[in-house]
Amino acid sequence: MSHRSGLESEVGQTRIKGRDVLATGMRLMTLVNEWIVGASTVAILAASIVLTLGVLLRYFLKVPTDWQDETAVFLIVGSIFMCGAFVQSHRRHVGIEVLASILPKSVNRSRLFLVDICSLAFCTFFSWKSWTLLLEAIHEGQTTSSSFGPPLWIPYGLMAVGMTLLSAQILLQIPTHLIKKREAT
Repeated sequence: MSHRSGLESEVGQTRIKGRDVLATGMRLMTLVNEWIVGASTVAILAASIVLTLGVLLRYFLKVPTDWQDETAVFLIVGSIFMCGAFVQSHRRHVGIEVLASILPKSVNRSRLFLVDICSLAFCTFFSWKSWTLLLEAIHEGQTTSSSFGPPLWIPYGLMAVGMTLLSAQILLQIPTHLIKKREAT
């Protein structure tokens, strides 16, 4: 579990005053993130019900349940990807706190800014590749190799949307570093 430093908390929760594009984007992302967390909660509950039902059907009724494993995996993995932006918005991801505690605030602020830039580059690349996988799966009609054979556009779509939202969240957070730096001087 990660414990946020005061600086990370400040940067992650900076409220932008005014009616500019950044403030509107942050409010919109907050609404989207809250809705997705609710939907992901339902998906995790559904996955637990599916797994429990699968066990009961196999054990008591001797009914094969090819569908239950993939359904649960799609629900759980989809929830994880879709909630990435929410986790980032609160800076609750796993972080290395040792550096935050020994570095001066100005150096740590620069470190966080650099980490966000690198994270944005990685997540943007990951998003782009996810969208290409999604389009390929749709175009070719790809399915899993199991006897259930659900279409692969479902997990690829959740991955693409989730990583795009994460990229957008990081992109919205980067200017807060500059605003905090300006306010500090």
